[in-house]
Amino acid sequence: MIVRDKLYIGGTWSAPSSPEQLDILSPHDQSLVGRSVQALPADVDRAVAAARAAFDEGPWPRTTPEHRQEVVARLNALREARAEEIAALITLERGNPHWFNAAGQGGLTRQALGYLKAAREFGWEETLESSVPDAGFRSVVRREAIGVVAAVIPWNSPFSSALAKLIPALLAGNTVVLKASPENSLSIGLLGDIFAELDLPEGVVSILPAGRETSAYLVAHPGTDKVAFTGSTRAGRSIAAVAGEQLKRVGLELGGKSAAILLPDADLERAVPSLKFSSLANNGEACIAQTRILAPRERYEEVVAALKELLEGLKVGDPSDPDTFVGPLVRADQQERVRSYIRLGVEEGARLVTGGPESPEGLERGNYVKPTLFADVDNSMRIAQEEIFGPVLVVIPYDGEDDAVRIANDSEYGLSGGVWTADAAHGLEIARRVRTGTFTVNGAPIGFDGPFGGYRASGTGREYGAVGLAGYVEHKTVTIPA
Repeated sequence: MIVRDKLYIGGTWSAPSSPEQLDILSPHDQSLVGRSVQALPADVDRAVAAARAAFDEGPWPRTTPEHRQEVVARLNALREARAEEIAALITLERGNPHWFNAAGQGGLTRQALGYLKAAREFGWEETLESSVPDAGFRSVVRREAIGVVAAVIPWNSPFSSALAKLIPALLAGNTVVLKASPENSLSIGLLGDIFAELDLPEGVVSILPAGRETSAYLVAHPGTDKVAFTGSTRAGRSIAAVAGEQLKRVGLELGGKSAAILLPDADLERAVPSLKFSSLANNGEACIAQTRILAPRERYEEVVAALKELLEGLKVGDPSDPDTFVGPLVRADQQERVRSYIRLGVEEGARLVTGGPESPEGLERGNYVKPTLFADVDNSMRIAQEEIFGPVLVVIPYDGEDDAVRIANDSEYGLSGGVWTADAAHGLEIARRVRTGTFTVNGAPIGFDGPFGGYRASGTGREYGAVGLAGYVEHKTVTIPA
């Protein structure tokens, strides 16, 4: 059993304000994985004070961009050295399959490399000549750190969400207080161990597992200058209101209800296996999951049959088993939430093709949900409009490409999406018409050099690459005589 009885505040493992520990239970069988202390507002005060002093008076914001890049490169190397340990622990406490967490470690490397490339090419200071002839002055444009960043992340992909914020914030010279979910208390402790090896200046990074009340306290803390949040749209709206009242900078990566468009010429033998990953990876607990499958009416039943075969062939069970594709959901209340949507789909008149609200046989003790497929779904149904965050797919028929694009865009969200077609160039034409922040053609993976984020209720701001890095700087213009 793993015990975390200290908090990583300002670069030091120190005693929390309360010694009370939270039991971390396995979503698979409810066994005790470990215990961890949780941060309270008094701990946030300490962390923010340390970050404030480090930014206002310490050396970190005043180091060169090249030095900060060297530190981030070392951070990535230290994380890579512990990749297997990290993946295994996330599986134990979170319940997502080991294959997903192990594969995600490579994604973390690509994410870091994308940010480092952007930092090397970033215009930290540029001179602009006046557009007016003989103006007698020129402008120096500087990109400087914002200040203290409050980074708040969810439980579904802890290291990816954490490093997507920590890395660009540090590259720009900011200091950071990271608030992680209680469900990730043990694995996020490993991130604290890694930062302890980096030997950063005092106060630059704090890592706090904590509940919602402490999150709200951090977001509203007057000592922070920016909030970087990944989580639900509902929480994002509340954070945006607080940030607006205080005129803080804010970045929000929120929910999704993305559509996968299968064009009439799509090769289902390629498309359906790809949907296994783009729609159901991470137990379906993914904001980018393409859970609305749009099928041409003339091939509708063919698509439904292929998806039925796919879902019924998935191994559901112990997430530590390398053959498991779908593990348990993170908590019992999340399990019940997904089950309630499955019952709702039946009530709304959708056809339950496979799955259902009952636990998979032999897995009643864990937080398991059967991979579920609904057909005969109208896009106005709640199961087609609301983010379920579990292994539940809906198949919606369409009549012609214009109708498919209309349905794809008929959502309050706009985070992700995809199209499958025999003509990739035509797929790009479809992509241009769908209002989402990211879009894939024929299952191409999302890269880390371009920006990631959403339209509408899927958030504001972007992560990854140069655009993501730019979200952590202020722009200053200095005019000097020519």
